[in-house]
Parts: sequence; structure tokens; C-alpha cells
Amino acid sequence: MADTFPSPKPPNRVRVEWAGEQRFDTGRPGGPAARIDGTGATGQSPVDALLSALAACTGIDVVEILAKRRTPVERFGVNVIGTRVTTIPRRLEHVLLEYEIAGSGIERTHAERAVELAVTKYCSVRDSLAPDIEVEWTVVLNGEPGMLINRAPAAERRQQGAAPRI
Repeated sequence: MADTFPSPKPPNRVRVEWAGEQRFDTGRPGGPAARIDGTGATGQSPVDALLSALAACTGIDVVEILAKRRTPVERFGVNVIGTRVTTIPRRLEHVLLEYEIAGSGIERTHAERAVELAVTKYCSVRDSLAPDIEVEWTVVLNGEPGMLINRAPAAERRQQGAAPRI
């Protein structure tokens, strides 16, 4: 019996309209729009939007993984710090994600594993970032902080040439 693979998803399509100065409105055609503003005055900067996309992408996975364990999340948030290089282009070199998760019955090992899977395996935004961008994370579960985690330092990923798979 031959392996069957799911049909590929259609390509993502967005439309970006200049709104003057460094402002752009972007979104799917016919869908809601988001403001991207190079100055950060009327919307997120492009880098802030990228960091938000990373947090939201991994957040979706974390919430779904914990729900499948029958330990639903009651509150969830991610604080993100992105450190940029000082040269042009001022690309990201390091990202720290602090996941704040609250819910009765959620065990720390399961929350940390859900985050690890989201960051290292499931999040397409993370996998689309350059492999030399170091991404670390920590989990604050029900108000109790955890340890800083980085399962594959950037130097190791550079040697492998790709994001780690677990």
C-alpha cells in the first residue's frame, strides 16, 4: 500500500497597501487588516510583527497540545524579547519567549514539553526563521517561574544547517 500524504495547502496570499509615511495595511484579500508601521506609532513595527507571529504560532500549538491532554488552558500569554544585531540589516540574533500558562491540572513537565514541541517541531514561523537565530524559552506555570530552556543552541543548528527535529 502506498503512503498517502495530505493535499498541500494553497499558498498564503496577503495584500499590502501603503497608507503613507512608513505605514502599511496588510491582510488576506477580503479579510481583516493589520497595520504595520516602521515607526511603531500606529501599529507594530515589522520586527515586532514577526515576533508576534512567532509567539502566536507557538501559542496556538501549546494551547492545542494541552487541550488534547485534557488539561485546558485557562489563561495564556507570551512575553517576547528579540535582540537584534547592530549592523545593517538589523536582523534578529536572539529571541527569548516567556510563556505564561495557567490552568488547573496542568503539570510542569507537560507544559514544558508542549512548548518544546511548539518551538522545535510544529511552528512554521519558527521553522521559517534563519537557523542561526537562537531561540530560548521559559515557562511560568500558574505563577511559578521555571528554568530557561534551549534544546538546540544556535551554534549547533548552524552546524546541522536546519532547525532541530525531535
